[in-house]
Amino acid sequence: MAGAVDVVVIGGGQSGLAVGYHLRRAGLSFIILDAEAAPGGAWRHAWRSLRLFSPATWSSLPGWLLNGGETTYPGRDDILGYLSRYEARYELPVRRPVTVRSVGTSEDDLVRVVTDAGDWTARMVVSATGTWRHPLIPDYPGLETFRGVQIHSANYQAPEPFAGQRVLIVGGGNSGAQILAEVSKVAATTWVTLRPPVFLPDEVDGRVLFHRATARIKALQEGRDPDAIPGGFGDIVMVPPVVEARSRGVLRSVGPPARFTETGVIWRDGASSEFDAVIWCTGFRPALDHVAGLGLIREDGTIEVDGTRSIREPRLWFVGYGGWTGPASATLIGVGRSARETAARISEALGAARQGGR
Repeated sequence: MAGAVDVVVIGGGQSGLAVGYHLRRAGLSFIILDAEAAPGGAWRHAWRSLRLFSPATWSSLPGWLLNGGETTYPGRDDILGYLSRYEARYELPVRRPVTVRSVGTSEDDLVRVVTDAGDWTARMVVSATGTWRHPLIPDYPGLETFRGVQIHSANYQAPEPFAGQRVLIVGGGNSGAQILAEVSKVAATTWVTLRPPVFLPDEVDGRVLFHRATARIKALQEGRDPDAIPGGFGDIVMVPPVVEARSRGVLRSVGPPARFTETGVIWRDGASSEFDAVIWCTGFRPALDHVAGLGLIREDGTIEVDGTRSIREPRLWFVGYGGWTGPASATLIGVGRSARETAARISEALGAARQGGR
């Protein structure tokens, strides 16, 4: 047995750290188990040129602002450094690398967390593993026959390996636009999106997406339809590389192909194109393998929750996976809200359990 605590947090990226910050303030004993070799979570795997589309003030975890204020847009390395310093600043008890193999419940009201470094028991478990380990690639007819290179944005690092090639970039979100912007400088690119991409005005940055998420929360609280809030979360922010790509005329997309072939694709009008590589910017699903044995995961990859608490297994909580665990909860600034509410509810639940046990 590795140990026993009030709360085990699985995942040491931005969500796990935010939860840890609030658990510490609540006075609970906890451990954060992280599968990565060093701080940073999924940011350790982001492409090298990645730059946030919100300024530093709007890209911070609870308690401590990232340097840069309202005018600096941090890059990947800035976030990695910030997360490492944040972890040290608040002396968060992170153990790494530790791979969680499974989570199981028992009749004694404890949860057993089985890892490759020993087992832990806890009264509550917070899953904060994000989505990076579960990249999503759509199932196109003939895809298994394509002989070219395929890579998901989860593993994309830089454009140089694609120099001089014919590259199909699939996905109409911000990652698709940003990767297209730099790969198109060294390769012949074709951009595929399900529907025409929507671009925000040049003067608007990612803060507008957070405001939209906040408006959705307010609508829910007031009993209004959150889908009536204008604007979407998938709109593309015109960061400088994307603006530059527009000036070169490469921000034009086409609809999906009908099927893949060994050397490329057949379009829906019957025309064909050859490609050397495909870069999939098609999103992710929650990385929840560690709770698969509990039968909680629904067909869409999510878990039924009340806020962030599992309805079917109330000793489990899920933070930072996006909309189903709270609007904008997969962002640096947005996860703080979910983390704060989760820690408060856990503290309340454990307090009530202690009172009941007297």
